[in-house]
Amino acid sequence: MPPRPYLLALLAPALVALVLFLLLGWNMDAVYVSLSTLLGSGLTLVAARGLLQRRLSELAQRALTRPEEVPAPATTPSPPPDEEELEEVALLQRTLDALHQRHATLNAGHLQEARTLTAVLDGMAEGIWVTDVEGTVVRHNDALRGMLLSTGDIIGQRPLTLLRHGSLNEAVHRACHEGASTRLELTLDDVLSRTLAIRVTPLGGDLPGSAAVFHDVTELRHLEKVRKDFVANVSHELRTPITAIRGYAETLQSGALANPQVATKMVDIIHRQSERLSELVEDLLELSRLESREVKLRLQDVPLAVAASRAAEAVRHKAQGKRISLELNVPPDLQARGDERGLEQVLLNLLDNAVKYTPEGGRVTVTGGQEDGRCVVHVSDSGVGIEARHLARIFERFYRVDKGRSRDMGGTGLGLSIVKHLLGAMGGEVRVESQPNEGSTFTILLPAAVPSDASAG
Repeated sequence: MPPRPYLLALLAPALVALVLFLLLGWNMDAVYVSLSTLLGSGLTLVAARGLLQRRLSELAQRALTRPEEVPAPATTPSPPPDEEELEEVALLQRTLDALHQRHATLNAGHLQEARTLTAVLDGMAEGIWVTDVEGTVVRHNDALRGMLLSTGDIIGQRPLTLLRHGSLNEAVHRACHEGASTRLELTLDDVLSRTLAIRVTPLGGDLPGSAAVFHDVTELRHLEKVRKDFVANVSHELRTPITAIRGYAETLQSGALANPQVATKMVDIIHRQSERLSELVEDLLELSRLESREVKLRLQDVPLAVAASRAAEAVRHKAQGKRISLELNVPPDLQARGDERGLEQVLLNLLDNAVKYTPEGGRVTVTGGQEDGRCVVHVSDSGVGIEARHLARIFERFYRVDKGRSRDMGGTGLGLSIVKHLLGAMGGEVRVESQPNEGSTFTILLPAAVPSDASAG
């Protein structure tokens, strides 16, 4: 193997001195001078080599430094090169500085992009996760944690661990290994009973793994169910009177008009059913106006004793027909802030239901007062009562505790729903307490009227 360059640099001066002195005939002096030259060259070379090693070590250390740890070139300029430093080392230093500056700029751009992407993902209402090729979650956003109701770590988990649905696990597997996209909808049987619509897709480009986007469609599915139930209930409620009217009209056309006694009964039935149909249409229109906020309520101070008295007069004849005692215990000075016509309609609907479902000889009582700065009116009856399982739904449109009996007694099934919407529009609320065979108590709460002296001041 040829000698290393630094050995040649070390031996060359000594060899030159030795040859020169031998030519001059200075034999022993040549040896001494050569040794001295060799020693000086060695010391010089060792010192130069040590300095060069330290400088190269510094440059190597800087080269290994992470780009983000290097000060920005705009704020901290590179130190001026040493005039005694080798040009090659100075060139190497400038090259490393340029590379570091370029890497620092690129790295800053990448960090900013990563922060922006994280902010966008965490700001989304949809939940998102990204998995590796094995289906293990490697990234997710904040919304996903809320959708999964997870308090532990999501990263590092598998789909079956987070959601125990085999269909989701299969969709992730197909996306990772077959490049197939899948749409699915899962119902989570947890406390909230939520429904999630999920789209699982493979990652784009040559990236291995998959991504899944989660949409919470619980409210949407609930609204769809309400809409379907509403259409079905309206169709059923309309069909009953229309069928009766059509049937008796056809019977009259077939010759029943010739029998005055039969014809009179049929005409009465047709009239009652047409009235029921008209009431249903009116209630539907009223509820539609309330829900779309088309009803313009005129809020004012309303004497609740007067409103209760007017509502009671409207049902008194029906109550007397069943020998039901109708009592009003509302203080004459009790005033609520609300719409006069709306309050009368609320009390009328509640009193009509109370009389309707109270057997003969029963009792219906209306009492009023103030609680916690609000006006409170209780409409109590001694009727059939309501089972606890129905109480949460009786204010829904067309919801009936006993469908057959309710229709036989008349009514549209919209009265309590109208009560709830009217009170909500006036800043009030309605509650119910009931026990089967012990009666029911409906309580309405409204803002109290502002005293005149306080309003004047």
